Amino acid sequence: MIQKLFSYIIPIKIFKKKSERSKIIEVTWANGELVLDSENTNYSYGSLQRILRYGLRNIGYDAIRKMDHILLLGVAGGSVIKTLVDEIEYKGKITGVEIDSDIIQIANQYFNLDQIKQLEIVIDDAFEFVLKTKNKYDLIIIDIFEDIKMPNFLFESFFSGRICSLLKNHGFVLFNTMILDEAHNVRNKKYISEINAELFTSKMLPRIEVHNELIIIEKVS
Repeated sequence: MIQKLFSYIIPIKIFKKKSERSKIIEVTWANGELVLDSENTNYSYGSLQRILRYGLRNIGYDAIRKMDHILLLGVAGGSVIKTLVDEIEYKGKITGVEIDSDIIQIANQYFNLDQIKQLEIVIDDAFEFVLKTKNKYDLIIIDIFEDIKMPNFLFESFFSGRICSLLKNHGFVLFNTMILDEAHNVRNKKYISEINAELFTSKMLPRIEVHNELIIIEKVS
């Protein structure tokens, strides 16, 4: 494909849409791969896929292959799903929660997300879904952004407590955050300090792809 070849020289935008939730959504050929972007940041594939792949590698691919059910809060184009299925060869169930139905339509059209049989997509608000679900999960991936902003509820102790309560024994949370200033550093440290150290271990993987910081939580008892 000519566009793919030329994308090694200059990014080539092939689709642009205004979304009520995510404002501008773009699909672009960049360095030979399709990426999904918002107006100011990468939403799926590209740098985001590298960031979450690093987090999954830290948890351990062998451990992930043994899991039964993974919850993804914030699907976008589904790059982390492709990493799980195609690279790690995870065979269990994946539930993906995404509030923006426009993004899912784009993910299906350009990234073939609807062809992944083990994936269930739920169009819902992540906060509401977490309150309602009765399931327990081996891994919960949190990757929720509105352009470069992260909703405040993600860092509230009530929400983090509820997330941790949904983990199976020895289950993990992989939380992708963005650090743009010192206030964000303070926010992440506060978040970690509120995790119950008797039941969970937690660590931060800082400054991945410049502005991202991953938080990993494991339920130990």
